[in-house]
Parts: sequence; C-alpha cells; structure tokens
Amino acid sequence: MTTVAFAAASSTGQPQPQRDPAADLATFFDVSLDLLVIRDLEGVIVRVSASWASTLGYRPDELVGRAILSLVHPDDLPATLDSATEVENRRPDAPVRGHVNRYRHRDGHYVTLEWRAQKFGDRIYAVARDVTAKIAAEQALIEAKAAAETANRAKSDFLANMSHEIRTPLNGVIGIIDALARTPLAPEQAEMVGLISTSGVTLERLVSDMLDVSRIEAGKLELELRPFDLDEALTAPLDTQRLRAEDKGLGFHVERAPNARGVFIGDSVRISQILGNLLSNAVKFTAEGSVIARFALTEDDGAPTLLSFEVEDTGVGFDAEHDAQLFQRFSQADASITRRFGGTGLGLSICRSLTEMMGGRITGASTPGVGSRFRVELPLPRAQSLRDYDARDLAALAAGPQPSRLLRVLLAEDHPVNQRVVQLILAGHVEEIVTVDDGAQAVAAFEAGTFDVVLMDMQMPCMDGLTATRAIRALEAARPGVPRTPILMLSANAMAEHRDAARDAGADLHLAKPVTARDLLTTLAMLTPS
Repeated sequence: MTTVAFAAASSTGQPQPQRDPAADLATFFDVSLDLLVIRDLEGVIVRVSASWASTLGYRPDELVGRAILSLVHPDDLPATLDSATEVENRRPDAPVRGHVNRYRHRDGHYVTLEWRAQKFGDRIYAVARDVTAKIAAEQALIEAKAAAETANRAKSDFLANMSHEIRTPLNGVIGIIDALARTPLAPEQAEMVGLISTSGVTLERLVSDMLDVSRIEAGKLELELRPFDLDEALTAPLDTQRLRAEDKGLGFHVERAPNARGVFIGDSVRISQILGNLLSNAVKFTAEGSVIARFALTEDDGAPTLLSFEVEDTGVGFDAEHDAQLFQRFSQADASITRRFGGTGLGLSICRSLTEMMGGRITGASTPGVGSRFRVELPLPRAQSLRDYDARDLAALAAGPQPSRLLRVLLAEDHPVNQRVVQLILAGHVEEIVTVDDGAQAVAAFEAGTFDVVLMDMQMPCMDGLTATRAIRALEAARPGVPRTPILMLSANAMAEHRDAARDAGADLHLAKPVTARDLLTTLAMLTPS
C-alpha cells in the first residue's frame, strides 16, 4: 500500500502534498528564462538550465563535464579569468560584482551575457542573462551621440566660417554707407542710403542671431562678468531704437527709477542685446502709437539687487494660444507676422537663453490689436555704492572739460575695402593713420614709430593679428618705462573663443565686424580717454 504524506491544509481547507526539494530544483532549472549553471572549482560544468538550449543552442547534457571557459570569446578570457578568481576568493560579506562577456553559440556566433556568481563550498553557482540587444543599443546610442557631437561641431564651425565670410563684405557695405550718410546728400539720395543702411543692419542682425543660436546650442556662449556703467549699457539700444521709432512717427518714452544707475557686475553686452532685441521688436511690430521702456532696481537688505526692465508697445500683439510659442526658436505668433514684418523668430529665444544664463527670467503678455509687454528681471550686484558713484560724477564735473588731441593710429588690415571703411570713419578724428597689409608689416611699423592705438585685423596673410599682437607686446616688454599701447582687434571672427584668443594674445578689446562709426569711435574713446 502506497503512503502519501500531507502537509498543513491550504487556504481552501484541503491538505497539500509535501514538496520534494530535489523536484523543485529540477523544475526551477527547467523553467528559468535566465541561464543557470553550477560548476566546480576547476571550471567544469556540473549542471545547467534548459534555457541554455534556447539562448546558446546547447542541450544541457552536452555541457555537463565541459570546461565552461571553452565557450568564452578569446578576447574576453583574461577579464573572465580575473572575474572567476574574484568569485572564488570573495569574502562572504563582500558585494557581488557583475561581469559581462561573450559566449559562443552552437552555430558559431557570439552572445553577450551579463553574469552574477557566488561560491558555496566547492561549487560556484552562477546566473546569466542575454544582454546582446541591450549592449548593442547602448553602443548605438554612444555612436549616435558621438555622431551628433561631430555634426554639432561641424555646424558650429560652418556657421563660424560663414559668419566670417559674410561679415567681411558686410563690414564694407555698412561702414561705407555709414560714412556716406554723414556727407551732404540730396533727399532722394538720403532715402536710398537709409534703405541700404536698414537692409545692412537687418542682415548683420540675422548673422549675429544665427551665430548666437549656434553658440548657445554648443554650450560655448560664455558670460563676461565685469564692472560696467548701467547708463553706458542702456544708452546704445535706447538711442538706436529711439531713432527708428521717430522715423516711423512713433512716440518713444523712457521711465527710469532714480536708483536705476551706477556701476554693476555683469555682462553689459548681453544686457544691451536683450534690451535691444525687445525694443527692436516693439518698434517693428508697432505701426502707430508709442513704445515705452521702464527701468527699476530693487535693493532689499539681504536680498540680491534685481534689475527689471519692461518694454511695452501699442503694436499688433498676440493672443493667448500663441503665448507658449513666443520664446521658441524659429517661431513667430503666426505666418502672417513673417510675411508682413520679416525676421527669423530667433530674437526672443536668444533673449530667454541669455536671461536664464544670467539667473533671471523673462515673461511676455499681450492683447491682440492693443499691444504687448515684455518684462525681464536680472540679478545684478553693484560694483560700488550709489553714493560713491554719484561722488565720482560730481568730481568729474568739478574738474571741468579735459583737453583732447588727435591720435596717431596704426591700422593692420589686408582687405582694401575694410581699410577704406576705417579711414572714412576716422577722417577728421585722428592726426594720422598708418595702414599696413599684414601682421609682419604692423610689427615693423610699431617698432619704427609711435602710435596712440593699434587697430589689428585677426586674419591676415604672412602674419596673423594674434601673432602680431604678441610680437608687439614683446617689443613693449623690452622697453621698460614706455607706456603700453592699446590694441583693438577688429575681426569678422565673432565667436567667444575668438574674443578669448584676442585677449590672451594681448589685445585690449575685440570689436566684431561689421564696424559702424559709432562703435569704432566709442571704443577708441574708451581705449584712449586722454
């Protein structure tokens, strides 16, 4: 008579037969989807799961008694041996390390496996999982990332080169038109010059916007934190857009809090760019009415100083459904905006990126047909107290006007049109301009004469501007007691690394082409205050 042993009753109240541990283990080896293996310390397989057949094509009985390392890819053997040694000598409380290698399939190809193993007595118990697809996907992701980075670098290099090639002739167009506009012209001629000037400025802004987007995407746009006068940072965009507004018959009003002045620490160029973009859009999209710029400064004890400015217009506006698209690249409120007013839709995107890089925020609100209002808030620490700033201005007024003199200028520029642009701009503002065609001639002229300032192109034949600047600084170092001569780098290379290279070579400032009379004369005044 057969005797059957029963365990405790189940939840249904029916007694359950006792399980045979050996049968459970056999079942586990039969149903496991992962690869299970038991081997001895010599590396000989004692038992494997049925899943080896589906994953590697071997029946379990074919593998028992076989050296497990005979299946490993030859290139993976050294690392596999190291892993086996680590498992055999691992302390009981040490963490289990994983290992990845390739095992040969029965048909000859290799499968990538990820292993976990533990020693117990004179046996090694291990489990593996097929990660061939996972590793292939990770490798594809790495290759795709590398390809994307290469493509991004190529795009950045292409945009930088195109920027240089476009800026060089554009410098001639804008510079000569700027000089021509300051000569006596008939009304019809003045109108044509104005149209050419407007088109040139639009093209220059397009090139600058594309270059800024490229630098932002590549993570290469860096802020320059230095002391600056807020008045100087705001004057240029306000004056420029005031003239545009007046040409359209628009009112242009500036409201400024009394404490919104002084010397601060920040990137004045980028702050001017943000304000200029917002004002330019306001003037462009407003056919009648006015544009208002408001400036305020919040200074609370213990809180960062916060500069805020608003630009409000009475233009076309936009509705709520287009609000979310405002700060996206290449996006405008609707297609009719592009047809009526032009533009790439990059300006607001660049404003947002620059604002966020400075730790601030930008918002916009509008009513269609009524107008728009954009607000920017930027943390901006003071470089000196407002009391000290006002005291400095009072001292300058008390000293009275200082005598000025004409300058001797050394111009190193290989492009004939760009040479003529600078000569036309500086006519009547300098005593003499000595013009040379390359860096080597510039160094020779500097060694032979005395100059108040050097205007240096960056890319020239024979010797480039960076090499020439370093050579000039070396000549100065050999003349103790002689005052340092300011060097202004004039270049169609307008990326951050170009400005850094100019500064590292010894240049005082970098001015990107195209160069206008205002830009050049203002910069020269900064470099030669006497």
